[in-house]
Amino acid sequence: MRSTITRVIIFCFLLLATLGAAQTAEQRTAGYLESVRKQPPLLLAFLHEMPKGGDLHNHLAGAIYAEDLIDFAASDNLCVDRTSSRLIAPPCDSCETYTAKPGVRCAYADHVLYDQMVDAWSMRNWTPGDGSGHDHFFAAFDKFGLAAHNHVAESLAAAMNRAGRDHEQYVEFMHTADGGGAAELGMRTGWDADYAKLREKLLAAGLKNVVVATSQTLAEDEGRAKKELHCETPDAEPGCSVTVRYLYQVLRGLPHEVVFAQILLGFELASSDPHFVGLNLVMPEDWYVPIHDFNEHMAVLDYLHGVYPKVHISLHAGELALGLVPPEDLMFHIRASVERGHAERIGHGVDIMNEKDPIGLMKEMAKRNVLVEINLTSNDMILGVSGDEHPLSAYLKYGVPVSLSTDDEGVARSDMTHEYLRAVLDQKLGYAELKRMARQSLEHSFLPGESLWAATKPGFRAVAACAGSTAEKPSAGCEKYLAVSEKAREQWQLEAEFAKFEKMF
Repeated sequence: MRSTITRVIIFCFLLLATLGAAQTAEQRTAGYLESVRKQPPLLLAFLHEMPKGGDLHNHLAGAIYAEDLIDFAASDNLCVDRTSSRLIAPPCDSCETYTAKPGVRCAYADHVLYDQMVDAWSMRNWTPGDGSGHDHFFAAFDKFGLAAHNHVAESLAAAMNRAGRDHEQYVEFMHTADGGGAAELGMRTGWDADYAKLREKLLAAGLKNVVVATSQTLAEDEGRAKKELHCETPDAEPGCSVTVRYLYQVLRGLPHEVVFAQILLGFELASSDPHFVGLNLVMPEDWYVPIHDFNEHMAVLDYLHGVYPKVHISLHAGELALGLVPPEDLMFHIRASVERGHAERIGHGVDIMNEKDPIGLMKEMAKRNVLVEINLTSNDMILGVSGDEHPLSAYLKYGVPVSLSTDDEGVARSDMTHEYLRAVLDQKLGYAELKRMARQSLEHSFLPGESLWAATKPGFRAVAACAGSTAEKPSAGCEKYLAVSEKAREQWQLEAEFAKFEKMF
């Protein structure tokens, strides 16, 4: 009897050992996540080290923490309105506490003023009982705006370094990089409802010169950012390993002649400068002009897409919630952005279930392979949408590709690791879903070249040239394939990072 029990015990032990050995590295890693799901400190440490691919929805102006913006403003000798925390051009008042517009430098010795500015320029210390998160969030940009104008290089360095420390390898920054050149040209040229004629007028009036100047300025800013990060030296900081590209950021809340000029500039930049991989339309979707001119903006995109069919388009759409706008304005923005605006990616997409035929729309997005850039933190702060009310689970259910992104991590006081943390704790996602979203971020990036993946559904299957290759040692055929595709190289790097990460568990 005892020998039988012993044999059973040995059999069970061997069976468990065999099952453990049969587990893949990914399965072991997924198991570890589940073991720490209810231990947030350990979960945070796990997610910080996890490779995250790319951030496809990142506004450079909103990526900077208020503390850095205060330093920028102080170095420019700007003043601050003590009541509103809005920056003002000099001359400034003295630092006494009764003055109305002290120099920003005064805040270094006045912790009340310093804390007031940080709170006003970000969501720090804001709570739902303090009024509208939407209004507080967007008001911050007008308050600190002057600080960022002369500090693009420093902003790039800060945002790149945060991405590198967060184990991101690719970022597409939304950036209105022309310093107002297109806006000024648009105002001077005026409006013409004939889009072809208006395009010709703008090109004749000097838009090509704006393109050249913008490319030159951006190259200089990138060079200074890399110098600040000590790139290509033994002291290189984490941001040096991050690949950066740009989406030209159109300010859709401005007059239609300005919006047209900026959209045209975006198409021109993306056609001539490899640093710019596409364009996006930004500013709050619920403001009067973006609502009133929405259909016109789609018509402009439709026309210019016909002129520049190879330029990539990602659009903010559905960053709305019931009550923020009339119900009628919740019913069509996402569909129109995909079908008329030619968006290959949608930013936010929060109000998808208020669209006409939402299930049909999600099926269409899945068929067209339109990715949704998911911004969990800002959707919570701005719209009050989180947890089960967020449509992320619906997108996943209907096969719509998704990836996590930071939106405005400086204003939101967040980072990509905490977006992943929200995905686990609030959205109940597991490791396989997180890994899929990281892969999707690079699959749907606007980097040039063919993908590493022959198929992404139901799983990721490598192209024939790289099938069977390991992350550590690609075959000769795979190396040849990677050599001609920047996108595939970034994807291969991510696979190598995942292999290294998963060996830890």
